[in-house]
This record gives sequence, structure tokens and C-alpha cells, in this order.
Amino acid sequence: MNNSELFHVLALLQVEGVGDIVAKKLINHCGSAENNFHAKSKQLKSIDGIGDILIKNLKDKSIFEKAERELQVIQTENYNVLYYQNDNYPDKLKHCIDGPLLLFSAGNINFENRKLISIVGTRQITSYGTEFCKKLIEDLAIFNPIIVSGFAYGVDIVAHQAAMDNNLQTIGVLAHGLNQIYPKTHKKFVAKMEQNGGFLTEFWSNSNPDKENFVRRNRIVAGMSEATIVIESAEKGGSLITANLANDYSRDVFAVPGRITDKFSQGCNDLIKTQRANLMTSAADLIYNLGWELETASKSSNDKAIQKQLFVSLDNEEQKIYDYLQKNGKQLLDIVALECDFPIYRISSILLNMELKGVIRPLPGKLFEAV
Repeated sequence: MNNSELFHVLALLQVEGVGDIVAKKLINHCGSAENNFHAKSKQLKSIDGIGDILIKNLKDKSIFEKAERELQVIQTENYNVLYYQNDNYPDKLKHCIDGPLLLFSAGNINFENRKLISIVGTRQITSYGTEFCKKLIEDLAIFNPIIVSGFAYGVDIVAHQAAMDNNLQTIGVLAHGLNQIYPKTHKKFVAKMEQNGGFLTEFWSNSNPDKENFVRRNRIVAGMSEATIVIESAEKGGSLITANLANDYSRDVFAVPGRITDKFSQGCNDLIKTQRANLMTSAADLIYNLGWELETASKSSNDKAIQKQLFVSLDNEEQKIYDYLQKNGKQLLDIVALECDFPIYRISSILLNMELKGVIRPLPGKLFEAV
């Protein structure tokens, strides 16, 4: 969008009583943000939910001064602007009614043909959560997903670091303007994240990391991804808000179970118990539920293509499944589990390992066959 269009969108967002939902309604009705400032009262009143007070607020000249100041910051700092009607805006977030009208980004973010996964959890991550997070991202790396999180302490920063360690693009969604970093101790990660990924925010340069901003931030984390994974959470916490938002957006939610006595597993256990999240014990659970296929996965980030080994060592469980598929041909995952006497959660992990070894391959419709 050009500077004039951006200026008027910024101005519209400064009108008292106009949030993302109302702004989209006004723009869709009038054709552009600018047209709202020239529209007659009769035309505006014909829009459902628009009354005299909001129409009066549209005449407030101070909004243009605020918009001009922010536009200057955007141009000076060379921030990227993502408008909800443009192609560079996260596709899934476009379908969220309360998705931000504008997003601002810094770094090298590329959403094109990419899988987006959000990973959230407690700021007081345990060694159990840390190891699970690292292993999960390592196992998912073959699909080259974008790892999204909130750049906070705990699970967030572990997920970002694990993504960078596996050369994956990672995005930190911020609860403040791009001109600052919170927490300050994470400034050391900024440069590396911006090399492959970066930062997104809906907040202007004068926005501080206020408490209410984190709740608003969570809807972006949930809405832009095809799945949200909660690795550890206490009985109450921001990550549970994100999980509930993801459910509201009809996104897949996964939670890592833990011991019933562990404080930071209570939230995850409750999500699973109340069927608000799928049980996650490994990357295979996500791959199976989302229908990801290894054959369509991009090359891993270190550009090492998957190669079938000439001599593959199979354990007893893998050999049993391989022999069954060799004898019976293409079979549904559920049938393989039944005939080979494995629970679904277990066979998903076994099949993923066998795919990585190159001895079986997935087919559309959750079918598998021996190679």
C-alpha cells in the first residue's frame, strides 16, 4: 500500500470507538479508509453499529497528527507493513474476525507456502519442558515450518532458540512497538532472529508492554498458525488463553501431558482432560493430526535431502509393521494399528521413524505402504 493509503488506515485506527472489527466494516462499506473521512453522515449511519458518536469522532483532526507521527517512524525505521487485504499478511489470520487491520514487522519474514506452528507455555519452563521442546522442533525441522511464539521467558525463548538451532524461520509476536524489546535480556537474540524470521506486532511505536497488550498479542499467535502447542502451563496462565483462542478460531491445539503432581503440567492436563487439546507425546502426533506428508515436505533447512539407506536397521516393532505392509499392501493407519496390535498414539511415532528411515511412505487418506 502507498503512503497515502497507510496514512488514512493509521488515522482510522486512532478514531475513538474504532477497533479492528469496526475498521474492517467501515473500509468494506466505503471502499477505503480515506473514503470514511469524506463520507456523508447518512451513508455512515447506514452501516450496522455506526452511530452519531462515532461519526463525530471521525471529524477529530488530532487523529491525523497521530497518524503522521507514526507514519514517520515507520518510514525512518524502515518497518514492513502488513495490511489485512494484502498478500503479505498471514493467510490464516485474514479469516479471524478480530485479526489486526495492520501488522508491523522487522526482519526477513516469508509466509509463502509455509507451515506455521505456534509454541507457547509457562515462563518458568522445567528441564522436562525444555527437552521436549527442543526434540519436537528438531523432529519437525524436516517439514521446514515457521515457529511462532511470544519472545517471552521460558517456553517462548526455548522454542525460538531451538528453531534457530535447526535453521528454521522463527517469528516473535510482540506485545509492544518494534522500537523496543521486552524482556531486555532477550536483545541478544534479535539480530539472529531477524536473519531468518523476525518480529511482528500490531502495536505502535509509543506502545509499552502493558499487561492487557499480552492478551491481545495472544490472538495473533493463535490466529496466524494452523496449530498451537502448549508445552507446559500452570492451572492458569496466558498460554491457556492462547489455547482457548485457537479453539475459537477452529485451529488444532496440542498439549504435552505431565505428572498430576507437577504444577506446570496442570494446565496441559486440564486441556487434554476437557478435550480442548489433543494429547501430544511426540512430533508424530502433530504430523498425523494435521495430515502432513513426508513426501511433500521441503528439504530440511540444512539442505540435506532425505535419502533412503541401503541397509536399514529395524527394531522388532518396526519389523512387524513392515512385514505386515509388505504382505498386505496399502493400509489405513487405523487398520495397521489394529492388526499389529499397537495403540494409535504409539503407532504414529513408529510410522514416522519408519518414514525417516525410508522403508515406508504415506499416501493420501492416511494410507501407508512399504517401500
